[in-house]
Amino acid sequence: MTTVVWTFALIAALIHVAVFVCEALLFEREGVHYRVFLTDTADVPAVRLWAFGVGFYNLFLAAGIIVGVALWAMGDEAVGRALVIYICWFMMLSGIVLFIADRMAMGRPKGKGIGGALGQGVPPLITLIAAAL
Repeated sequence: MTTVVWTFALIAALIHVAVFVCEALLFEREGVHYRVFLTDTADVPAVRLWAFGVGFYNLFLAAGIIVGVALWAMGDEAVGRALVIYICWFMMLSGIVLFIADRMAMGRPKGKGIGGALGQGVPPLITLIAAAL
C-alpha cells in the first residue's frame, strides 16, 4: 500500500508543480491566463500578483510532498509519513474549497472550475485513503 501512497502523493506534487509553472511563470501568456484560468487579458495586471503568489504556494506544497516521500523512502517513516499526510490533507481540503467556489460561480461560470477542484483534491484523497488502509 505504501507504493500507492507514494505514487498518488507524487502525482499530486506533479500537478502542483505544473500549476506553479502556469501561475508564476507563464500566466501572462494568453494560452494560460485566458484558456486555463479564464482571465481576460485586460485583467491580467490586476491579478498578476495573486497568480504569482498562489503559484509559489503550489510549488511549496509540491516540495513538501517530495521531501516527505523521500524521507519516508530513506527510512525516516514517521517524519516522511507525517509530512505527506499533512500536506495531502491540506491539498484535499483546498480541493473542496475550489469545488465550493465553483458551485458558487466565484470568478468563473459555474461548472468551469471542476477540473481544478478534482486535480487539487482527488490524488491527495486517494493518498489519504491508501495511507489509512
